[in-house]
Amino acid sequence: MNIRRRPGASPEPPGAASRQLLDSMVTVVKCPTCGKDVRWTPENRFRPFCSERCKQIDLGAWANEKYRIGGTDEEPPSDEDKHGDLN
Repeated sequence: MNIRRRPGASPEPPGAASRQLLDSMVTVVKCPTCGKDVRWTPENRFRPFCSERCKQIDLGAWANEKYRIGGTDEEPPSDEDKHGDLN
């Protein structure tokens, strides 16, 4: 199939402009492990990580307790402790 283009017309296929617009609207974040730019798209199955490797490194850090969620180690008193035995 021979496609003729107008002089000065863009050599891009139909729909390319809309794809470029969508590409320019994609959110880009930094990989929490290595700092690479990561496109936040449904096709990126490792997001927010750039790769399976970075994902596994992060999981290993959690497993080795390098990361912690803030708070105290003590459990808050239960409702029974606060009110005593009402029976």
